[in-house]
Amino acid sequence: MWCVVAANEMCDRFASKGFHANMITYLTQQLNLPLVKASNTLTNFAGTANFMPLLGALIADSFAGRFWTITVSSVIYELGLLSITISALLPSLRPPPSPTQTNCIEASNTQLWVLYISLLLTSFGSAGVRPCVVTFAADQFDMSRSGVAKRSWNFFNLYYFSMGLATLTALTIVVYIQDNVGWGWGLGIPTIAMALSIVAFLAGSPLYRKLKAGGSPLVRLTQVVVAAVRKRKEETPPDPKVLYENKELDAGICIHGRLLHSD
Repeated sequence: MWCVVAANEMCDRFASKGFHANMITYLTQQLNLPLVKASNTLTNFAGTANFMPLLGALIADSFAGRFWTITVSSVIYELGLLSITISALLPSLRPPPSPTQTNCIEASNTQLWVLYISLLLTSFGSAGVRPCVVTFAADQFDMSRSGVAKRSWNFFNLYYFSMGLATLTALTIVVYIQDNVGWGWGLGIPTIAMALSIVAFLAGSPLYRKLKAGGSPLVRLTQVVVAAVRKRKEETPPDPKVLYENKELDAGICIHGRLLHSD
């Protein structure tokens, strides 16, 4: 089933690259935004999109699990793509066209809010997709079985090849359509690709290995810092060996491979 996950990520990468690659042109030529304002909008959007995967990974590892995090995030991402595609199709959600790019009427506040909501939805959607897809695909391999290690290498080779192919296709075909055919199709094709990726991902749901959330390392790291601050005034025990070796406390590390938290 890792092939289905790879196909899902390929469609997702195609959609995201096709959506982002030419967005500065859309903002300046379709919404008539000044270049500085358009660049600032995309910079804020990119910063949000790059920060949100930390939150998505925390949610997936803490309680939601990777499958449901990917599913919900993909739907949110699709809603963002769908809303901006609709805004590209409906004249009421865009300012009047200005072929000469002189005396342009800038997008109204309502039209800008539609844009901002669309970008915000795609940022939230990337929160769960980007940090979870590769690890979820790795969950499908049972490393205790013979021959699985070799297939796992095949997956990563296929994964990075499909990512490169999706990026190349999006940056050539989709950008060409946006510039020469129209923004309705130019944004609609990535939206359709993302919808297909969601359908393909959900179709394989009964066959996936869905591991339970094991806890986020960020939470455990925070617990260690909090415990260290709370115990900063504790006196050093007479026997320093207990600080480093304790068979009873170390048993959990040997068995489960993680440090046990204590107050």
